[in-house]
Amino acid sequence: MGGPSATQHAPKSLLELEDLLRDDIKVKVAVDGVLRGKFMSKEKFLSAASSDGFGFCSVIFGWDIHDTVYSKELLISNRANGYRDLLAIIDLSTYRRIPWENNVPFFLVSFLDPDTKEPICADPRGALKKVVDRAASKGWQCYAGCEYEYFQFKETPHSVHEKKYTDLQPLTPGMHGYSLLRTQLNNDYFHDIFDESHKFDVPLEGHHTETGPGVYETALAYTTAHRMADNAILFKYLVKSIGMKHGITPSFMAKPWGNLPGCSGHIHVSLRDESGKSLFAVSEAELKTGRANAAYEDTKFLSQEGEWFLAGVLEGLPDVMPMLVPTINGYKRLVGGEAFWAPNAVTYGYDSRAASVRIIAPPSVPAAATRMEVRVPGADMNPYFALSAVLALGMRGIERKMKLPGPPVGQLTLEDKRSGKVKMLPQSLEAATERMMRPESIAREEAVFGNDFVDHFGGTRQHEVRLWNEAVTNWEVERYLELA
Repeated sequence: MGGPSATQHAPKSLLELEDLLRDDIKVKVAVDGVLRGKFMSKEKFLSAASSDGFGFCSVIFGWDIHDTVYSKELLISNRANGYRDLLAIIDLSTYRRIPWENNVPFFLVSFLDPDTKEPICADPRGALKKVVDRAASKGWQCYAGCEYEYFQFKETPHSVHEKKYTDLQPLTPGMHGYSLLRTQLNNDYFHDIFDESHKFDVPLEGHHTETGPGVYETALAYTTAHRMADNAILFKYLVKSIGMKHGITPSFMAKPWGNLPGCSGHIHVSLRDESGKSLFAVSEAELKTGRANAAYEDTKFLSQEGEWFLAGVLEGLPDVMPMLVPTINGYKRLVGGEAFWAPNAVTYGYDSRAASVRIIAPPSVPAAATRMEVRVPGADMNPYFALSAVLALGMRGIERKMKLPGPPVGQLTLEDKRSGKVKMLPQSLEAATERMMRPESIAREEAVFGNDFVDHFGGTRQHEVRLWNEAVTNWEVERYLELA
């Protein structure tokens, strides 16, 4: 029940679980990438934990974030199967208590098919577990970190609705990245995010203001990939919950303002061998001058396996974009992104914030901290799918000993983009979904996501695109109403 991804006080047996809950009457459980859940009585919870789990309505895989049933009938949950129950398996290693909710016990769950007892293809936690288990079979451990940028508004859910999502008041005015003064304006809220995260067993590494009105950036402490994905989705839940208590609405929308920087959700990844050594680190002997057979100067302090991993990520990036940027709005952050350090092409570079993949390696960090930062995702990403995509593509690169597609971003020009020398990433959710769903898509390979996942998740993205194509926006009305 424990393991390297377990929380600090996770029970190692059912007896320990019963002891942990001895003074409780109810337990909260949560599921899915948007984090839906419910309370269960302690008796029902213990019964489920000691058996095959409990039934949970499959409709959460059959409707969108606003509870609208998908326009296309999908395999997992549909009218034909009556939106039947799935089998929810409680992960006892995720035990924690919610400090802002009377310390109620809290657990995450994963889903199995009730007939086959096999993992549901679109279950976010199950998708990442498949990749992590595959790495483990090769003697590798997956590690990751996440950083979130997010706006805050001095609004409540009611006021946002009454204002029809327009003329919202930012928490603070102006552009004040790394400001020590701006946090004084909402000191209790700013500190509560950090302090409650610690109590909630979601450890943070950094927390500060970012450029933009009412923008914060928070870096989550580096840990195993599965624990990181849990922590990342729970951090959003935490910030939104704390915000409600302070009359603040935080937003992880990727691009709330057209003329301001968007909100990123950068992810850091690395592989470690069974001894805990980074698979991406160069040897002690190579630390002085770098690896002799490196493809480029930018990769000379990255191991050969690291270079193969990087090549795998770069080759597959255009085919997995919906898993990194899953919303219509997310692509607004990438279009013309150079002005705001948002990558929109298949690029890499040593310590380069202009690239899609930033190599972090000596001499700027110790060899043990060698890793890659994938800068494509926005704050609206699903961390389970994003980490699954990057890790699966990277391992594919190692297995196939892939070569880098070309020189690093520092050797490229804007003309290289225009001429097609540099491969551009899809510029809309519609284009990204079409590319992902092609028969020859890398995402369809079983070692990446597989056909069942691509067909399901692609169907959900097609639904999102259809709703967008049917919508009439304020921009259209303002532009065409009078003069068309």
